[in-house]
Parts: sequence; C-alpha cells; structure tokens
Amino acid sequence: MTTTQTTAPSTDGSRPTPIAPAQDRKLLDAVIDIATEAGRALEARYSTRARPAGRQDMFRAGTADGEASLAVLRPRLTALRPEARWLTDEYETAELPPGEWWVVDEVEGNVNHVHGLPEWAVTVALVRDGHTVLAVVRQPVGDLTYTALRGAGAHLNGVPLRVSAKTDLDAAIAVTGQAEADQEGTYRRIGQSITAMLDNALLVRASVPSTFPMLLVAAGHNDVFWQYEPVLPGIAAGALMITEAGGTVTRIDGTPWAPGADTVLATPPPLHAPAVRVLAPIV
Repeated sequence: MTTTQTTAPSTDGSRPTPIAPAQDRKLLDAVIDIATEAGRALEARYSTRARPAGRQDMFRAGTADGEASLAVLRPRLTALRPEARWLTDEYETAELPPGEWWVVDEVEGNVNHVHGLPEWAVTVALVRDGHTVLAVVRQPVGDLTYTALRGAGAHLNGVPLRVSAKTDLDAAIAVTGQAEADQEGTYRRIGQSITAMLDNALLVRASVPSTFPMLLVAAGHNDVFWQYEPVLPGIAAGALMITEAGGTVTRIDGTPWAPGADTVLATPPPLHAPAVRVLAPIV
C-alpha cells in the first residue's frame, strides 16, 4: 500500500513542509490504542516494590515484560500494515532499505520497570522510505501519551508540544544518553563530551533510556540531547517528536540525521550551532 504525501509552504521559506495524509492520521489513532493496550499489560506486571537481586533477576523479569508487551504489539501492528517489516537487530544501527518498517521498543526503559521506577513506556514508530512518519510513546505511569505525525505536530495528551525558546547555550539543560556498548571508544567520547558540555551549558545530565530526555526536549523542559552509537528503537520516536515540536535533529557534526546514523543531536534551532561547536571536535 502506498500513500500520497502532499506539501505546504514552509514557515521559514526553506523547503515545503509535508502534510500528513488522512490515512496516516487514522493509522496514528489505531497505534495509540495498541500502545495503550500494551502499556496495560506492562502495568499489570509493574510494582514500585520491585528490587532485583542481580542481573539474572533483571534478565528474567525484563524478558517476561517484553513478551507480555509484544504479545499485544506484534499481531495488532502487523494486522494494521501487513506489508510493513519489523526492525531486526541488524538494522538497529544501519540504513533502512526502502519501504515501511515498524520500529518498536516494547518496554522502553525496561531496566526502570524491573527496578520499580516510573520511567518506562511503550514506543512505536513507523518509518517509511527513510522518514519517520508517526510515533507514539505511551507512559502508563502518569497516564501520558505522546504522539507525533509528520507534518501535523507533536502532542502530549492532545496538547501541542514546543521546544524551548532559549537562545544561549549557557542557559541550557543538556542531556546525553548512555550507549549500549563501548564501540570504538564510545565511552571515552561520552566522558569527553560531558566534560566539554559542562564548560558551556547550565546543567548536564546522563540518562537511560534515550526516549525520555528526548521527549523533554520536545516539551521544552530539556534543551539539548546528544548520543553516540544510538539504536534506532531508542531514538526514532523522540526524533520525530522533536522535529514536529519545532526542533532540529542532526548528527553531532551537524550533518543530516537519518535512521542508522551513528550519532544524534537534538536542540531548539538557536542552540544547534553552539552545540555542534562544542561536541563536533570530540572524535
């Protein structure tokens, strides 16, 4: 199945802004329902008293969490778009082939879920020909539903999101995400980038998982997010939320971001160039 993407004049005169097809608007509503149902399945397994004794306990609980969520997500999303493929490990850090792809994290923040912490969610994004066209993040704790539709904005429980109005990096709250593995000195770069940003921003944090600080950039609570060696399920939804909330998402060196890119940087437009100047020299 194909969709026709129309465009409207951009507000800044740079390039046309996509208008979300009516079909994608209906699809978004269906994905919200599915993510909410998966969230209920996880909520039934959640306890604020959870305290795993070690990695084996965490692995067992986390595996069961994922299975419970996927039992809802996979059949229902597949029924929605039978032609869409499911992201596999080999494409989490690689360019996606053409077509539609479901990019799902069935328990984003599973490490938090199994420790009784509130920052966990179900994230669903649909990537079409290299562009994320819709995203849903359902956070049962707090009854929060974040949505984004390419060309139609980003919302939290129906209220539009907008990135921060800050123009100076020295007033910014900056956050980085921890990479899943030390690939080619990634841990070193994380440490050096935090040190560099500490010299330039108001406040610097490191956070796991990536989705939550990216949502806070979209909502204007955080101002800068960057990450080395991200995996696509951790950032696809957040990237669309940020761009639809008026933000800028690129690679750390300022070049365009696309699924499979080895770095990501997200900011309000005025903070983008200053953040690139701080982070790009760290290689």
